[in-house]
Amino acid sequence: MSAPKIAIVADWLTDFGGAERVILALVEAFPDAPVYTSVYQPSPELKDALKGVDIRTTYLQKVPGPFRKLHKFFPHVRGLAFRKLDLSEFDVIISSSSAESKQVRKTRPDQVHICYCHTPIRYYWSHYNEYKRDPGFGRLNWLIKLAIPILVPMLRAADKLGAEKVDVFIANSTEVQQRIKKYYGKPSTVIHPPVETDRFEPARERSDYYVTIGRQVPYKRIDLAVAAATKLNIPLQVYGNGSEHQRLVEIAGPSVEFYTDRNGNASDTNVTEALNNAKGFIFPSEEDFGIVAIEALAAGAPVIAYDRGGSRDIVDSDSGVLFHEQSPESVAKAIQQAESTTFMPATLRRKAKRFEKSLFITKMRKIVADNTTRQ
Repeated sequence: MSAPKIAIVADWLTDFGGAERVILALVEAFPDAPVYTSVYQPSPELKDALKGVDIRTTYLQKVPGPFRKLHKFFPHVRGLAFRKLDLSEFDVIISSSSAESKQVRKTRPDQVHICYCHTPIRYYWSHYNEYKRDPGFGRLNWLIKLAIPILVPMLRAADKLGAEKVDVFIANSTEVQQRIKKYYGKPSTVIHPPVETDRFEPARERSDYYVTIGRQVPYKRIDLAVAAATKLNIPLQVYGNGSEHQRLVEIAGPSVEFYTDRNGNASDTNVTEALNNAKGFIFPSEEDFGIVAIEALAAGAPVIAYDRGGSRDIVDSDSGVLFHEQSPESVAKAIQQAESTTFMPATLRRKAKRFEKSLFITKMRKIVADNTTRQ
């Protein structure tokens, strides 16, 4: 029996984050598979990582460059673009989806669509009310707030229809598994995202500072880490950028420092060095999973995390402290608890190995094999 012909489908390929690392691991698992995406406009780092990969785009790639950058404002158009893709030559379609890529269509009865789901679309389903209050578009918030109640019911219907046509759902965490069941009515298997733990080398002598990393947008709640560190007057290094950056700078005390690279982002090199030496990592948002928390463990830094979402798959009493309210006081109390606890870097690193990229690749290959041998 010949090997199945596989296509990988990504929502978009622009920045280099957790979803893009999943795509790279899928390419490593299935090196002959082309990658389809709505828009390919990669950052320099992502372009280097995808060098040699067969990238194929939707018709949105033909939109003039300045307008192409606005594709995230038009989810309906992006969904339509995915539905128009002709994937009839492939036996297996693997979509990596937190948006519309799951709406690709099968054209043969023997095709299998496997969706690696980062989450059912947050601003339609699990976090609709939060996004409606503060969409995170800065000066354009007023416009997005007007559009959300009008557009979301239609977009939800399209998303639900796309989900109904998926043959196999894979959730990136137990939290997302529950959301898939709640919003799509579908069962799923949990396979955690891939993490390259070997790029970290924990320092034996830890520094005195804590680290927080992420896009500085409202739902990431970086403000909680900044406020708690300011309250306790402990050193905190903040990596990243976003619409909340200036407000964070304004509320930060002298013990808080901000770091970005020349493009306004946190580079892998700087983040790796910071985590390798950090006393701990503060993870204040409710995330679908949270690859950066695994990276912190791999670097020997205990994780202080909000007790919701993907953190529950990652943090236990041997690897960090969970706090139960998103408030500066709750974060500060968790930091103080971590200060009085001895964490062993070797134990933290061993726990991080549960999420190693090689395990992800092995499990994804098995899912494909199990669902093609049955045909």
